[in-house]
Amino acid sequence: MLLECLDGLSETEAKMHLVSSKTTLLGLVKHVTFVERVWFGEAVTGASRADLGIVQTPDQSFDLAAQDTIESIQRAYRDAISLSRTARAELADDALLPGNRRGPLPLAWVQLHVLRELAQHCGHADILREQILQRRQQKA
Repeated sequence: MLLECLDGLSETEAKMHLVSSKTTLLGLVKHVTFVERVWFGEAVTGASRADLGIVQTPDQSFDLAAQDTIESIQRAYRDAISLSRTARAELADDALLPGNRRGPLPLAWVQLHVLRELAQHCGHADILREQILQRRQQKA
């Protein structure tokens, strides 16, 4: 769902601020890319966020750079999902992940946490997309 939430939107629509937070639809997809890299990059490998090439905080992960486009963010998210799948495939079901800032965490906990976060953000994306499409329809 999150990969497709940007389909058919203009760059302007994808970057539209519709809520008082930093959240935009494009920024939301950029954030879930960060989530994938934290939980299946940092937590699995113990690599630092700097080594992984990601920002330090979740709040920063919503920030859009001038070069961020629908295509580039979708590609980055697809790449992050692929890396997550590869990292997960190499783990036993009862693996303990050493790289979390809280200390080692079970793989099952990490998977459920990511699933919960993605489900929450899918809801956010649905609402933002609905608002964008409604604005588009009102202008027509």
